[in-house]
Amino acid sequence: MGSQGRDKMKKNILEFECVGMRDGEKFPVEHTGRGRDVSPEFLLKNLSSQAVTLVITLEDLSHLIPGFTHWVIWNIPASDRIAGAIPPGKTVPSLENTVQGIGYGVHRYAGPKPPKGKTHKYCFTIYALDCRIDVKACSAKRKVLSVAKEHVIQQGRIYGYFE
Repeated sequence: MGSQGRDKMKKNILEFECVGMRDGEKFPVEHTGRGRDVSPEFLLKNLSSQAVTLVITLEDLSHLIPGFTHWVIWNIPASDRIAGAIPPGKTVPSLENTVQGIGYGVHRYAGPKPPKGKTHKYCFTIYALDCRIDVKACSAKRKVLSVAKEHVIQQGRIYGYFE
C-alpha cells in the first residue's frame, strides 16, 4: 500500500479516550455491573468536521457468544465530548433523541459483569457517520451497523478488561 493509502486509512481512524480508563486497562468499577453501571464519558480527539452523528457499541469479546453486545446507541450528535451516565430509555431526549437499542442492556448501558473469577475483554467502538440513521429502537447491533456501514467516515476502538 502506498503512502497515500496509509494516510487515508489513518485519517479514517477516530481517536478517543474513555475517561478513567486507558486502552488496554481495567474498567473502573463504576462503569461495570458491580458498580454504578453507568456509561463512561468519552473525549474524541480528531472527529471529522463531516461527522453528523455517532454510534457507540460495547462488546464482550470473551463471551461464549462472540462479540456479545452490552450496549448499542446511535444518532448521538457529533461532538468532541460525550457525557457519561447516559440515562436508560429507547430514546434520550437530552441527546437530541439519541436511540438505544437491544443488547445485554435493553435500551441502556450495561457494563461488564463477567462470572466471578473470570476476566473478560471488552471493546468500545465509536463510529462517526455523515448522517442520522433511521433504525427502530427494537434493533440490535447487527441491524444498526448494517444500516450505518455506508455512512461511516471514521471508526475507533478502545479495549478494556474486567474480572
